[in-house]
Amino acid sequence: MGTARVFIHGLESSSRGNKGTFFRRRYPDMIIEDYPGSMKERMNKLYEILSDKRDMVLVGSSYGGLMAAMYACDNEDRIKRVILLAPALSLEEFEPYLNREVTVPVTLYHGSRDDIVPLNPVHRIASHVFKNLDHHIADDDHPLSETFESFDWDSLLGD
Repeated sequence: MGTARVFIHGLESSSRGNKGTFFRRRYPDMIIEDYPGSMKERMNKLYEILSDKRDMVLVGSSYGGLMAAMYACDNEDRIKRVILLAPALSLEEFEPYLNREVTVPVTLYHGSRDDIVPLNPVHRIASHVFKNLDHHIADDDHPLSETFESFDWDSLLGD
């Protein structure tokens, strides 16, 4: 069946934002949906969309990174890899997961000039929870607007 690639946008973004547009153009088979509403509503929709998927690569940006991390913590056996882009792991929604030890490969990119999601607490949390973490700090802002398209997406999302 192959790898299911999934992009989860941030809180104030949509599937039609810069990252969603980039992924849709470059990876037409990628699952790219809109997640409106509360965290509970967003997670319910994510679970519904992914109910029959396995061997997934999740890409989550900011609040979508928080969602991807939460999903991966609860469904590690269905995940191949997680890519987190400035994930909002320091929000209280992630507190129930702080004592987990997740071993799936996680690649995290965070901008050193991020003024929305604090770099240091996120790094501390990610290093504690994700035991197979590849952490990158980019000279960039919160949306990673200068570096996002230069990441090796073919390797990150590859089968």
